[in-house]
Amino acid sequence: MEKQRVLLAEDDFDFGSILKQYLEIHNFQVIWTKDGKEAESAFAKAEKENLPYDICVFDVMMPKQDGFTLAEKVITINPEVPFVFLTAKKLKEDRIQGLKLGADDYIIKPFEADILVLRLQNILKRTQQVARTTTVSKQSYTIGNYQFDAQNHTLSYNEILQSLTEKEALLIQYFYENKNQMLRREDILTKIWGSDDFFSGRSMDVFISRLRKYFKEDPTIAIESTRGVGLTFKINN
Repeated sequence: MEKQRVLLAEDDFDFGSILKQYLEIHNFQVIWTKDGKEAESAFAKAEKENLPYDICVFDVMMPKQDGFTLAEKVITINPEVPFVFLTAKKLKEDRIQGLKLGADDYIIKPFEADILVLRLQNILKRTQQVARTTTVSKQSYTIGNYQFDAQNHTLSYNEILQSLTEKEALLIQYFYENKNQMLRREDILTKIWGSDDFFSGRSMDVFISRLRKYFKEDPTIAIESTRGVGLTFKINN
């Protein structure tokens, strides 16, 4: 069985060493970096060499570059990679900031190493199930004044081309195929994220905000929210 690659960014030597050993015992391949800048370089190098990480684990408080800033840099390189924050801080503001970045989980220290293993296994299982069961069609769509190329993950408006992540493309396709009807949040999450838990819900909110920006040039298109119930991809033309 091929080992799944984990990028671990943790500046506490003793704690990082324990986590690395424990993850390796559970069949993960772990690259351990000691600060945010080192982790950013390791992630970029792996992507360039086409040896991407399957998941990232970032401590929030690190020298040279904190975990939140690191996550923002990582997202610009590969927005699809799942990541988990580790922190000794229990501040609500920090938790919200992590979730706004699209974190798949947020673990407060101290915690047992087997908790991290289980969280990582669950996240990877979920993302792999979605990858197997959800694929983007090879069709192109005209959505209002936009052209959506589902296969090549692009959205164009007046010759301005917007590159999309795979998950953004899947979400647009799902919305368009169910346009002008309300979709329940849990159905969207199950279809695109593979889970309707709290963290997936926060991640979805981030993606919805992005899609609203992408479609803002056409006033006939709107993503309307019914609080606590669902979303409607409305096209008035």
